[in-house]
Amino acid sequence: MKKGIGDLFQEETKYERNRLPVGYLDWANKPETYKQYRDKPRVALPRPSTEGGAPLWDILSQRRSVRDFLERPIPAHELSQLLWASQGITAEQFGYKFRTVPSAGALYPVETYVVVNDVEGIPQGVYHYNVSEHCLEQVKEGDYRVTIARAALDQKIAYDANLVFAWTAVLERCKWKYKQRAFRYIYLDAGHISQTVAMAAVALGLGSCQIAALYDEEVNDLLGVDGNEETAIYLTVVGNPNT
Repeated sequence: MKKGIGDLFQEETKYERNRLPVGYLDWANKPETYKQYRDKPRVALPRPSTEGGAPLWDILSQRRSVRDFLERPIPAHELSQLLWASQGITAEQFGYKFRTVPSAGALYPVETYVVVNDVEGIPQGVYHYNVSEHCLEQVKEGDYRVTIARAALDQKIAYDANLVFAWTAVLERCKWKYKQRAFRYIYLDAGHISQTVAMAAVALGLGSCQIAALYDEEVNDLLGVDGNEETAIYLTVVGNPNT
């Protein structure tokens, strides 16, 4: 059977003993770890809780994909908690900032955006999560429920949910070290992030559903990214479950 592009990528990016890629890290041109929109309005977030909460084993046993949501807003502190769970800073030591999720080489190529549909105290719009300062940066203001639902392969759950997480990859941030194999790690990183959000949603009494089916360029256009240096890779909807 003829091999497709996915087969070829998997084959061409394998590591073999005594045949690892050679080269050096160009530290002078290392991409920035944190993206910030310095010219955009910022929205302060409540301080996240970092202790206590529901038992981990209970959360794991209760996690389900939820596709039916109530028309009821969620409070801003719950959005803050979800964002912190996604990639929040947990500690600072020796000049390094540790996060809630692992990342290959601690490069963290994945950026978190959120389309706010119905959150108390936060206007509808598209926001970027500023990890280092735990705040939101407003990329666009307005009702984008129809836009994000259409971009998610016309899935109504993205319209009905309180919010939609949209994750992008800043490709060079990981390619700087891992070259073409970086793509393997980027998608793994996105999986780590979405899982912590799914568990945090359960802990808050919310429901989530992960969406890999998306029209790439429509999501890129909504977020305002170019689709080349930074491109959309994954979505997750979160809301009050109708159960």
